[in-house]
Amino acid sequence: MSTLQERFKLAIALPAGLIFSCLALPAMGEEVTSGDALARELSNPNTSLGSLNFNLDYTNYKGDVPGADNQEAYRLSFQPVFPYPLAEGVNLFARPNIPVLYKQPVPHIGDSDIAPPGGDVGIESGLFRNSDVELGDIGFDVAVGKTFPSKTVLVGGVVGTLDTATDDAVGLGQTLLGPEALIAQIFDWGVLGVLVTHQWDVAGDDDFDTSITAGQYFYTINLGGGWQIQGSPTFSYNHEAADGDEKWTLPIGTGITRVTRIGKTPWRFAVQYWHYVKQSDALGPDFQIRFTFGPVVPLPW
Repeated sequence: MSTLQERFKLAIALPAGLIFSCLALPAMGEEVTSGDALARELSNPNTSLGSLNFNLDYTNYKGDVPGADNQEAYRLSFQPVFPYPLAEGVNLFARPNIPVLYKQPVPHIGDSDIAPPGGDVGIESGLFRNSDVELGDIGFDVAVGKTFPSKTVLVGGVVGTLDTATDDAVGLGQTLLGPEALIAQIFDWGVLGVLVTHQWDVAGDDDFDTSITAGQYFYTINLGGGWQIQGSPTFSYNHEAADGDEKWTLPIGTGITRVTRIGKTPWRFAVQYWHYVKQSDALGPDFQIRFTFGPVVPLPW
């Protein structure tokens, strides 16, 4: 079996194994999973609850390149969250984000493929191929969060991207690393905050440089009964984008979230719509629909 096949099978087996092992742990108590308390705690960026999160994204593209309009892609990403308490109101997070890609549009020039997230796409033919089911580059962060008596939340740590893609055309071919910082305020009505990261290439393909500032602005409005209005669009600024090309990828978005029980296990379900107001001129996302689901699980410690 090839190394790429082994990595892909591991990416599929790991989430399944974590789900079964965590759901086998004793069920959470009623007092932890009741009504709004659970929904509010899950929207806290310094939450002490464990969860297994799946994001299913549909993205529609547009661009100046012939054939770019209405290209589409699917992505399923898995992110387990197991906060480790260090002190009262202080948690340590180590969160991988494992993406599986399907039908990622890959611009094609002659005998070479160029992944769409890159800066200077340089396509002349406007031909595309769709990727098969592939493991993408795995992201991760390691951070410490603290909640203050004012209900202000600060998080700081390290973020990175690993060169794990099973198809070179859907990965950067580089390992990235950099800092991350988050600030949020928890109110009676919900949460408001922003996460900012920056990553540079530290290993891998040295034919080009990568320097990307990215992040996420997020908000939650509590509606009661486990329902919330919620938005968490992700943005980026590509410092190495080609001259004359748009450096920003910036969406506006909103959605709805529901926390409920299936059996004795609480689950979170959400859907969001993001409309991009800034994207790469050559090829970039036009709009994105994200479905999120996952169980809340007891911590193993």
